[in-house]
Amino acid sequence: MSSPGPADASHPATPAAPRFWTTWATRTRMIAVVLAIDAIAALVSIGIVVVNARSAVTVEMEASLATVEPLVSDTVGLAQAEAPGSLLRTLDLRFQALRHVRVGLFDAQGRSLATGPSVRRDRYAAPAWFAALIAPPVQRHELPIVVGTERIGTARITTEPRDEIDEIWGYATSLSLASLCLNLALLAALYVALGRVLAPLGRLADGLTQLERQDYAVRLAPSGSREVAVITDRFNRVAQALEEVRAANGRLNRQLLTAQDDERRRTALELHDEFGPCLFALEANAASVSRIAEGAGEPDRPRLAARAHDISAIVGQVQALNRDLLNRLRPHGLGQVPLPNCLDLLLSDFSRRHPETRFSGEFAALGQGYGDLVDLTVFRCIQESMTNAVRHGDARHVFAQAGEDDGRLRVTVTDDGAGVPSDHRIGFGLSGMRERVEALGGDFRLDTATPGAVVRISIPIDPERGEETVSATPA
Repeated sequence: MSSPGPADASHPATPAAPRFWTTWATRTRMIAVVLAIDAIAALVSIGIVVVNARSAVTVEMEASLATVEPLVSDTVGLAQAEAPGSLLRTLDLRFQALRHVRVGLFDAQGRSLATGPSVRRDRYAAPAWFAALIAPPVQRHELPIVVGTERIGTARITTEPRDEIDEIWGYATSLSLASLCLNLALLAALYVALGRVLAPLGRLADGLTQLERQDYAVRLAPSGSREVAVITDRFNRVAQALEEVRAANGRLNRQLLTAQDDERRRTALELHDEFGPCLFALEANAASVSRIAEGAGEPDRPRLAARAHDISAIVGQVQALNRDLLNRLRPHGLGQVPLPNCLDLLLSDFSRRHPETRFSGEFAALGQGYGDLVDLTVFRCIQESMTNAVRHGDARHVFAQAGEDDGRLRVTVTDDGAGVPSDHRIGFGLSGMRERVEALGGDFRLDTATPGAVVRISIPIDPERGEETVSATPA
C-alpha cells in the first residue's frame, strides 16, 4: 500500500461540490436552497398531519362507537310495539344517515336487510394511500334485536373512518393549495429581490474585468445596500490607487530614463573634459620624451626628469578621476570592508571635496553589513542627503547617524542649511532614495528642522540574514 504524499498529509481532502452546483448562478442557488427548505418543510408538515390525523380519527371512531351503541339500543327499545318485519325495516332506514359508523341489520337467519340508498360520500374523497396512512383498525360490535323474548335479528355496528379521513383530506388539500400559492408568490418576489440585490455584484464583476484589462479609470456607482456600498467604495479606492500607482510608475520611468541620460551625459563630459586633456598631455609628454631620447648627443636629463614628473602628475590626476567615477558608479570598498568604514570613507571624501562644510557621523551601532542591497541603499541615501544639504541647502554642518533599533535599521541625516522650501519639488535624488527604501519595505521622510532639514529612513532587518562577512581591507 502506498503512503500518502506530503501534499495529502498537509491538505486533507475535502468533499467537492457537485459540478452542476458550481456552474449555477448565485440567484439560482439561493432559489434552489429555498425550494429545498420548502420541500423539507412540506415533508415535516405531512408527517405532523399524518400523526395528528391518525390520533384524531382513532379518538373520533371511539367516541362515535360509544355514542351509537346506546342510540341503537334505545331505538330498538322504543320500536318494540311494531311488527318484527316492519321494525327491522324501520331501523334500517333510521341508521343509514349516521357518520363515522355503519349499522347493518340482519334478520334471524342472518340475511342483510340493507335496502336503502348508499351513504353519501364527501366530495373530497381521500385517495387510498392517504387513507391507509391514517386509518385505525376497524371495530365491529353486534347487538341482538329482541322483541319480547324472541330474537328477531342482529344490529352489527362497524366503525367507518373514511368519513373523517375525507374531511382531513379536504382540509389538507386546501391548506396545501394555499401554501403552494403562497410559496410561488414568495419565490417570485425572492427572484425579483435577488435580481436587484445581486445586480451590483454583476457591475462589480464587470469592473474587475476592466481592471484586469488595465483600465484603471473605471469607477462604480454607489449602491443603496450598505454592504454592497462598502464593497463599491473599496473597489473605487483600489481603482484610484492603481491609477495613481500607474501614473507614478510612468513618472518614475521617465525620471529613470532622464536620470540615465543625465548620468551618461555627465560621464561623457568627464571623459571628454577631464580624461581627454589628460590623455592628450600624456601623449604630448611621451612624444617630448621620445624626441629628447632620439636627439644627437647626450640626452637632456633635467628635461627628461621634468617630463617624467609631468607624466606622474597626470597619471595621479587620471587615477583620482577614475576613483571618483568608479565611486559614483559603485561605492569603492562596499562589500569588502565593514559598512561603518565605508561610511567613514564617504564622510572623508565629502570633507575633502567640500572643505568649507564640516561632515560628521556616528555609525558605531551598525553591524558589519546587511547584504549588498541594504548596504548600497544606506550608502546612497546618506550620500544623496549630504549632496542635497551642500548643493541646495548651503549647509555648514552635516551630521549623519545610522544604527540598529528594535529590529530596524534607522538612518538620520541632519544639516543646518536653508531647509526645505515651501515650493520644493521632489527631484531625481529624493525620488530615487524613496524608491530604494520602499522597495526594501522601509519608510522615508523628509522634514524641516530648525534650522535646516532632516532625512529619516527606517528599513526592516531580516532576522535570518546573518551578519555579512567582510574583509578588513579592500581587495
